[in-house]
Amino acid sequence: MTAEQRTGDPVDAIIEQWARVKPDLDTAGMEVFGRVFRLARAMGDRMEKAYARYGISRGEFDVLATLRRSGEPYTLSPRQLSATLMLTTGGMTGRLDKLERAGLLRRSPDPHDRRGLQVTLTAEGLRLIDEAVGAGLAAQSEALSALDGERAVLLAGLLRELLSATER
Repeated sequence: MTAEQRTGDPVDAIIEQWARVKPDLDTAGMEVFGRVFRLARAMGDRMEKAYARYGISRGEFDVLATLRRSGEPYTLSPRQLSATLMLTTGGMTGRLDKLERAGLLRRSPDPHDRRGLQVTLTAEGLRLIDEAVGAGLAAQSEALSALDGERAVLLAGLLRELLSATER
């Protein structure tokens, strides 16, 4: 790709610097993943702002959204939440404590396991997550509007393929 073909983003500058000092490097991976990492960071910041309006962080959003997606009665065990969110039980406990204090979820004994707990969305938690998910999707749609619909679908497919290959 020539300099004229490049869009001039920060990753291009890094690639061009490497090309000057070490022209034998294959930087194709850096071109893709450098942009993926920057995009993830930028969108993470946007998502934090979208959820902050509701008094929750991205991590807390993830807990509430996982409960919401589980369907009625919006109940999972802390272990199920931890596994879904790839969190340690210690990391999960802190999130659950904060969300319970805010009245967004409640913990109760598991009727099927005397040693277990259940985590359930409250009515307020359900209302809040339904609003917050809309705000998050709006932020994502706004960013994705830089691509036409066909290119967005193509990108989603390519990323799905790459993720699948990477996670094998």
